[in-house]
Amino acid sequence: MHSGFLPGNNGLKTASFFSPVQEGLQEVEALLRSQSVGAHPELGAALEHLISAGGKRFRPALGLLTGQMLGGSHQKLVTLAAAVELLHTATLVHDDLIDGALLRRGNPTLNVQWSPPATVLTGDYIFARAAKLAADTDHLPLMKLYAETLAVIVNGELTQLFTARGLTSRENYYKRIYAKTGSLIELTTRAAAMISRVDGTVVESMRSYGYNLGMAFQIVDDVLDFTGEQEEVGKPVGSDLLQGLVTLPAIYYAEAHPDDPDVICLTSGCYSEHERMERLVQTVRKSSGVKRSLEEAQGYIQKALQLLAGMPDSVECQALHDLACYTVTRKI
Repeated sequence: MHSGFLPGNNGLKTASFFSPVQEGLQEVEALLRSQSVGAHPELGAALEHLISAGGKRFRPALGLLTGQMLGGSHQKLVTLAAAVELLHTATLVHDDLIDGALLRRGNPTLNVQWSPPATVLTGDYIFARAAKLAADTDHLPLMKLYAETLAVIVNGELTQLFTARGLTSRENYYKRIYAKTGSLIELTTRAAAMISRVDGTVVESMRSYGYNLGMAFQIVDDVLDFTGEQEEVGKPVGSDLLQGLVTLPAIYYAEAHPDDPDVICLTSGCYSEHERMERLVQTVRKSSGVKRSLEEAQGYIQKALQLLAGMPDSVECQALHDLACYTVTRKI
């Protein structure tokens, strides 16, 4: 069990860990597309656009795999998976507006054709539909968890807006990535276990698996922001640092080179000096901070894999193992 694929192997295709839940993912897709029924035509078109551009469905697959492994109700798991994906989609709509982003995954964002008020209201509508789906699981503790997670995500965005720029604080960074990514992935695995009626120990193990997976996922995203090619990651190299947001590779570099004039510029609030920040991006890109960040991500993944050791031996458990390993070897 759990053999044949270790961090560092790039041969894994995402389809291999999606295959045990392929049928469920198709049901999730249909449920997502049904959310615009009865909505204003423009809103329906926007929702269709967002769902069609919706990426790999990483979170729904994660929830379905967890729940199937633990014997959860198929229909409730599909409903939960759609609720999580809609919540994720709503946060992206608002994120793109806040960032002024015109592209996501190579597709135009709503900002390109809509006014800010219309975009905000679209995000609000999607939040509401996501909450309704979460309620459709008829599981009150899950609803409470859903609301708490949404509050964590929004609070994290506000923290980033008001107090994160130019900060090389690890504590601030870990809180930000938990709010941005870790909390929703943690919600996905924890909630899938909760509605599978397993005992509290198993729920806690799957919560922790999701937490560690989510933290690793965002650290790798932050590494790819420096090492990826613009065409692959869909945004300029080093785009976070160019906005004054300091992620783990840059934190490692700043800790090792506190006297670098560009680091001093960053931490003293001069991150708007574009030429300096462009130079710092290239410096970080070549530094050991990239390798050390990936090692840190692999540490989180090792913890996640240990938590799977006590789970039922199944194709779903193997898929969750492979999914975790893929997280630290992916290129996008």
